[in-house]
Amino acid sequence: MPTLCRDCLHRFENGRRCPACRSPRVMAHPELFSLAIAHMDCDAFFAAVEKRDNPDLRDVPVIVGGGKRGVVSTACYLARIRGVRSAMPMFEALRLCPEAVVVKPRFAAYTEASRAIRALMEELTPRIEPLSLDEAFLDLSGTERLHGAPPAVMLARLTRRMQDELGLSGSVGLSHNKFLAKVASDLDKPRGFSVIGRAETADFLAPRPVRLIWGIGPAGQAALERAGIRTIGDLLRWDRRDLHARFGQMGERLWHLARGEDHRAVHADRDLKSISNETTFPADTADRDLLDGHVWRMAEKVSGRAKAKDVAGRVVTLKLKRADHHLLTRRIALREPTQMAEAIYRAARGLLDQVAEPGPFRLLGVGLSEIGPAARADREGDLLDPEADRRARAERAADVIRARFGEGAILKGRALR
Repeated sequence: MPTLCRDCLHRFENGRRCPACRSPRVMAHPELFSLAIAHMDCDAFFAAVEKRDNPDLRDVPVIVGGGKRGVVSTACYLARIRGVRSAMPMFEALRLCPEAVVVKPRFAAYTEASRAIRALMEELTPRIEPLSLDEAFLDLSGTERLHGAPPAVMLARLTRRMQDELGLSGSVGLSHNKFLAKVASDLDKPRGFSVIGRAETADFLAPRPVRLIWGIGPAGQAALERAGIRTIGDLLRWDRRDLHARFGQMGERLWHLARGEDHRAVHADRDLKSISNETTFPADTADRDLLDGHVWRMAEKVSGRAKAKDVAGRVVTLKLKRADHHLLTRRIALREPTQMAEAIYRAARGLLDQVAEPGPFRLLGVGLSEIGPAARADREGDLLDPEADRRARAERAADVIRARFGEGAILKGRALR
């Protein structure tokens, strides 16, 4: 059985410990050295950056978020053990984990760390498709001759360098397509390395719940359950035409993914039409303060993806779904493109204020469209809105100070309320 030591990168056949360094962190799989599509996901990224930059936080539960916009952005694994999750209202998170330290987001620091990780990835392959600041697909096909080692070895080296040089950890999923690589990266977190090979794909997928499929949210899962579909094996029993007739294009997609088929390529330079993020609430809510918190969190995530891809957008969209699944959409065109969380939040919050519907709502999303290069965004000298220029300069300056000296070095008035 091909085996790799994740600590010293020694390759050998079989064994629970590395014969070279005696480490138990070994990875064995029949297809380990023949697969090339990977998904790398940083472990509790925002919280990990905070722990790295402040050693006093290293052994305590950390929640990134809070403030007036009282929702969790990220929780470290110590907090997750207690039940804390992203998008959870802060009061609930602190009820579950009262000893947690709450840290306000330092987006400039997260962007800087993301760019450092991206630079390490680019030493492996030019075919990188970032999904956000903390995760990306990589296609290492054909790189073995260049590096003198198969993709699995180079990915293990990547995570080791992330830990040694940047003080951050990540989990890797390796497979033969993007769908399965992303599934694999979630199997063994944190600091995981999981493989799903071609030969085992069918047996691996069949007993898994349908929620494993990327993009199947609570509403989609409920619709599938009404049709008697709870596992991927249940999907396999449906005729392709019947799935399409019942669920439309989603049915066609499910038919392929249930068989482990995903022909999407890893696109390094794919032209984006839009960037969006949305969340479905654990319970429907009409609380405007809570909705405001989610608007900020979604704006942060959209901003993070834009910064990771070095793009910006000119149109901000707000999406709300009522308890009866009726969808409300509002959008506004900005005077110039932006990739800044504050600008996206201000626009989306203005759209929320225009919504007369009292709710309750089950879903909220924020999007950015009319995408273009970041070089054209957030430029100074807008005579039509000098306040926007001032705000942009202030945010850039605040980001630099926070990245260097910590979140407490400078606070916005909004954070003091």
